Amino acid sequence: MRTTLKTIAAALIMVTSLSSFASEKANPLKELKSDMILNTYLEAVTVGSIDMNKFLFADDFEYRNVNNNDRAGKKEYIKYLKANKGNKYDCKSSYEILSQDGKICVAKATMAFENFTRVDYITLNQGKDGWKVSKVETTYL
Repeated sequence: MRTTLKTIAAALIMVTSLSSFASEKANPLKELKSDMILNTYLEAVTVGSIDMNKFLFADDFEYRNVNNNDRAGKKEYIKYLKANKGNKYDCKSSYEILSQDGKICVAKATMAFENFTRVDYITLNQGKDGWKVSKVETTYL
């Protein structure tokens, strides 16, 4: 009887532990609206919050700096953000949604520093995993 109970308990433990390894982390951004995704993006850029980066950007993400024509994909941009983890920029940031039609949203994020202003034009796409940042074009004024 004892051996049977131990075997059943061991089997249950094994099944639950194997299923926990197989499950993927749930996307905490999946159910958020586009405006909250924009807030999350600004937090990543201006205050160095990188916790949501793997959920924030689309797999085909593109970054482009219009002033010097620098380009980066998702991997390079996340690496850049990780390098700036915790750095808080001394700027006033805001955003406005320029257009939102169906599953596409275009927004303008402004980061006003003392001597210059950074403007990001952000494209979001909504898919099965929720809203994702798919493209950012940055210019400086």
